[in-house]
Amino acid sequence: MVKKKKYSMGSRGEGWVLLQFVLFGILLATTQVDRVDLPGWIQYTGYIFLVIGGIFGTGGVLNLGRNLTPFPRPKESSSLITHGLYQFVRHPIYTGVLFGTLGWSLIISNSIGLVFVVILFLFFDAKSRREERWLVEKYPEYDTYRENVKKLIPWVY
Repeated sequence: MVKKKKYSMGSRGEGWVLLQFVLFGILLATTQVDRVDLPGWIQYTGYIFLVIGGIFGTGGVLNLGRNLTPFPRPKESSSLITHGLYQFVRHPIYTGVLFGTLGWSLIISNSIGLVFVVILFLFFDAKSRREERWLVEKYPEYDTYRENVKKLIPWVY
C-alpha cells in the first residue's frame, strides 16, 4: 500500500499555487469594499510596508535566480540559497507578499484587506511547512539553516 504524503497538494505542490491564486483573486476583488476611516499617519505607514514588501519580494526572486519555481517543491537542478535576503528570513517572497498586502490595505484603508493579511499569513505558514519538508529531503543542511533563520518575519517568526 502506497501512503500518500499529507497536504502535498500535488507532486510539486500545484494545489498550493492554485489556492494562492484564488486568495489573491478574492483580495483583488475586495479592494473597493469595506473602506474604513484610518488616520493619515497609519495610511502613510502603509507606504513603508509596501516598500519593504517590494524589497523582500523582488530581492527574494533575484536571490533565487534559476532556482525560482512557482511550486513549493524545489527544482531537481536547484541549490540551497542562504545568502541575500535569505539570511534574514527563509521565505522572503512570502514575506514580501505579506508586507505588501499589509501596506496596500493600510494605504487604501481596506479592513477586508487587513483580514486577508492574517489569512495569507496562515496560508503561507502552512505552505512553507510543506515546502520545508521537501527542502529538508533535498538539502540535509536545511535543518541547521532553519534553526538559525526565522521563517516569515525577520527576527520575529
